[in-house]
Amino acid sequence: MSSTPDPATVRGVILGVIITLLFTAANVFFGLKAGLTFATSIPAAVISMALLRGFKDSTIQENNIVQTIASAAGTLSSIIFVLPGLVMIGYWTGFPYWISFAICAIGGVLGVMYSIPLRRALVINSDLPYPEGVACAEVLKVGSPGADATAAGIEESRAGLLAVLWGSISAAAFAIIVATRVFASDVVSYFRFGDGNKGPVSGFDFNLSMALFGVGHLVGLWVGVAMFVGAAIGWVWGVPYYSTIGTVTGTAAQVAEDAWRHQVRFVGAGTIGVAAIWTLAKLIKPVVSGLASAMASSKMRKAGQGAMLARTEHDIPIGLVGIMTLACFIPTAFLLAHFSVITGLGDHWLLLTLGGLIYIVVMGFVISTVCGYMAGLIGSSNSPVSGIGILVVIGAALLLVFGVKPLLAPGAEKGLVAFALFVTATVFSVATIANNNLQDLKTGQLVDATPSKQQWALLIGVIAGSAVIPPVLDVINTGYGFAGAPGSEHKANPLSAPQAGLISALAQGVIQNNIDWSLIITGAVIGGALIALDIVLRKSTKSAHLSPLAVGLGIYLPTAATLMVVVGAIAGAYYDKRAQRSAKPESTKQLGVLLASGMIVGEGLIGVVIAAIVAFSGKDYPLALVGNDFAGGPAVWIGGIAFVVAMLALYRWIEILGRSSGRV
Repeated sequence: MSSTPDPATVRGVILGVIITLLFTAANVFFGLKAGLTFATSIPAAVISMALLRGFKDSTIQENNIVQTIASAAGTLSSIIFVLPGLVMIGYWTGFPYWISFAICAIGGVLGVMYSIPLRRALVINSDLPYPEGVACAEVLKVGSPGADATAAGIEESRAGLLAVLWGSISAAAFAIIVATRVFASDVVSYFRFGDGNKGPVSGFDFNLSMALFGVGHLVGLWVGVAMFVGAAIGWVWGVPYYSTIGTVTGTAAQVAEDAWRHQVRFVGAGTIGVAAIWTLAKLIKPVVSGLASAMASSKMRKAGQGAMLARTEHDIPIGLVGIMTLACFIPTAFLLAHFSVITGLGDHWLLLTLGGLIYIVVMGFVISTVCGYMAGLIGSSNSPVSGIGILVVIGAALLLVFGVKPLLAPGAEKGLVAFALFVTATVFSVATIANNNLQDLKTGQLVDATPSKQQWALLIGVIAGSAVIPPVLDVINTGYGFAGAPGSEHKANPLSAPQAGLISALAQGVIQNNIDWSLIITGAVIGGALIALDIVLRKSTKSAHLSPLAVGLGIYLPTAATLMVVVGAIAGAYYDKRAQRSAKPESTKQLGVLLASGMIVGEGLIGVVIAAIVAFSGKDYPLALVGNDFAGGPAVWIGGIAFVVAMLALYRWIEILGRSSGRV
C-alpha cells in the first residue's frame, strides 16, 4: 500500500482557487486588449512553492495540484474570443451571469472529460515538446521541498520568486504610468505610398506592453518569426493591395483599418482554417490509439487488476468519464432550448436543441484534439483555439443556413447569428480546457503526479474561473467597451477584442449571405503554401520551422497585438543564447521565463483594476495627468525610450540574479 501523501490538501485547493480568481481576471482583460491569453501554470507554481514552503509536509505533488487548479485561468478565459461577440452584434448589452457561467462551466467540464482519453495519445505516446508543461515541471522540481532538496535548489527557488515578483511590479508600474498618459500606450504610424490620396496605405503599431513582450519570450523565436511573416503578409501585401481596390476614403489610418478589418482578417481566417484541418488530419491515428488504450485500462480495473497499473497511470475511470459526459448534456440541452426561445426561434427549439447538442459533442472532441496537439507543439500561451474557432463558427453558421433558415420568416437572421455564437462559445470552453489539461498532464507526468488527482483539480479550477469571468467582463464592458459594438463610438479606448469581432463578423457574413468567400479561399491557398514550406524546413533544417497556424494568427491579429510579441521572441532568443554561455544555462534561461510570466501577470492584473476605475468614474482617462497634446507628442518618445530602458535593465538584472543564485 502506497504511503504517498494525498496531494489534494485543503490548503492547496484553497490557494489554487484564489490564484485562479486573480489570474482569470488578468487574463480576461489582457486577451480582450491584445488578442492573446497567457498560460498561468508557471507563475502559479512559483507562488505556490513560495507560500507552501513553510509547511514541512508540503510536496512537489501538492504544488502541482495548486498549479493545475490555477492553470484553468490561462485557458478558460479564452471564452472572451467568442462571448463578447454577442455584445458586438447588439444582441446582449452585458453578460447575464448564470448563462455566461453555465457556458464556461459546462464546456469546461466536458473539456476535462475529453482530455482523459487524449492523454495517452498526445502525452504518453507522443514526442510533442509541451514547452510550458516541461518548463513548469522544471520549476516544480527546483523549488519544491523534499528529501533531496539542496541549498542551491532553495536559492534558485527564491531567485525564481524574485523574477516573477519584479516582472509583475515593473509591468504594473509601467501600465499605471501609461494610464496617466505620461507614457504613450503605443508607437503607431500609418502612411501612404506615392503621392495623392489614392495610393496604397500601410502602417504599424508597436504596443508598449511588457505583457506582450513577455508572451514573445515564452512562445519562442520560431513562433515569433511565423507571426512576423503573417504580419508582413497582412501589412506589406494585404492592406496595401486591398486599400487600392477598396472604395473607402479618408486618412491613411482610416483606409488601412478598413482594409484590414473587412478583407485581410478574412484572408487570415482562411489560412488558420487550412492549418487547423492539416493538424487534425495528422492526429487521427494517435487519437484512435489513445482511445483504445483508455478502454484497455478500464477493462483491467474491472477485472480486478487495477493494482497492476502504476499510480501515475490512474486516470478518472473511463466509465465515470462517460457518466459525467452524459450528465453535461442535460444542462447543455436546456441552455440551447432556452437560448432558442429568447432569440425568437422558439418554434424550432427542438431542432435547434438536438442539432446544437450533437454539434457541440462532436466538434468539441475534434477541436479538443487539434488544440491539444497545438498546446504540445507551441504551448498554450499562443491560444491556437482562437483560430480553430473560426472553423467552428463557420460550420455552425452553415448548418443553420441550410437546416433552419429556410424555415424562418425574413428578418430572423440576428437570432441565428446569436445562436451560432452561443454554440461556438460552448465548443470554445470545451476545447480550451482540453488544451490546458494536456499541458498540465505533461507536467504531472514529469513530476510523478497522479493523473486522476490533476483531472479532479482542474474541475475545481473550471468552476472557480467560470464564477469570476462574467463579472469581470461586465466591468470591462462598462469601462472600455468593445470596438464595433453599439455605443463603442462614445468610448475613448474600446478594447479591440479582435477574435470576437472576427468570429461574430464571420457568423453574420455566412448567415446573412454577404461574406466574400474569395478572401477565405485566398487565405486557404496561402495556408497550403505555408504547410508545404513548413514541411520542407522541418526536413532540411535542425530547428527551423514556420507554423502555418502562427502565420495565420499574424495575418488576422492587429499589429498592436503581434509586433511586440515578435520583439519579445527575438529578445528572448538572444537572452537564451547569452544564458547558454553562463555557468548554469538552464537555470538562467528559466529565470527569463519567470520574468516574462511575471510581466504578463502584473500588467493583466493592473489592467483589470484600471478598467474598474474607468467603469466607476465614468471618465475615459480618470488617471490622466497630461492633456491630449502631450499624450500625442512627447509621451510617445518618453514612453518608447522608457520601455526600452526598462526592458534592458530587467534582462540585465535577471542575468546577474542567475549568476548569483548559483553561488551557495
